[in-house]
Amino acid sequence: MPELPDVEGFRRVLADCAQGRMIERVEVRDAGVLHGVSARRLGSELEGRKFTEPERHGKWLLAHTGGPTLLLHFGMTGRLVCAAADDEPHPHDRVLFTLVDRRQLRYRDQRKLKGLWLADDPQAAKLLDDQGPDAQTVSRADFDAALTGRRGRLKAALTDQSLVAGLGNLLADEILWQSRLHPSRPTGSLTDDERATLYRTMRSVLRTSVRAECVPPRDNWLTGHRDDPGPAPCPRCGTRLRSSRIAGRTTLWCPNCQPESAS
Repeated sequence: MPELPDVEGFRRVLADCAQGRMIERVEVRDAGVLHGVSARRLGSELEGRKFTEPERHGKWLLAHTGGPTLLLHFGMTGRLVCAAADDEPHPHDRVLFTLVDRRQLRYRDQRKLKGLWLADDPQAAKLLDDQGPDAQTVSRADFDAALTGRRGRLKAALTDQSLVAGLGNLLADEILWQSRLHPSRPTGSLTDDERATLYRTMRSVLRTSVRAECVPPRDNWLTGHRDDPGPAPCPRCGTRLRSSRIAGRTTLWCPNCQPESAS
């Protein structure tokens, strides 16, 4: 599932492929990815405009045009691809933006769980209003404010987009493992020092992941062992990792490095 680092990679694709270029044609091959806007209106609003500098907030990509802003969310399988206009479309290419120099920006998505909105639609504006501060740029004070006094489990808080936007399953597990915090810890039980460690670790994991445009499967990271056959050893202490569903997600942790109760 695309998380903040992946979407930052898509932002770079959009900037490199389309920024400053006029949109000649919008071809909607599957209207099932459009929300609150028809294929006809999408084309009439965007054709003849230029993509300007894009932005990212959490898992959302904002494609500005100097007029309407196109909002993109990639769900579990979405991505942006830059292609030549005469390249054969992929079966999962849902919307094609042909640019003036015959480049083509393609929204590709197998499962179609999210898609595209126009920002002047009230529903689209509300989607961003519900987002918390971006995980890559949130201040320590705002991060503390989001977590202090929260009920529920720590992993659920980290993946709650209304608290901090951009963290998904892989990032949350990696950040908690590197912080030595159990994903089921009550969020309100964290000490000031533990919140400080969690914040520093989040920033460090995000810096590395944004450079890689994904959560990298490093051998010395938890992420590098999610797909190991059988119970994998913790890359830090060698204890067998455990897996269960926490906050509705398959969650991986080390019972030795991440004790369930506060020390």
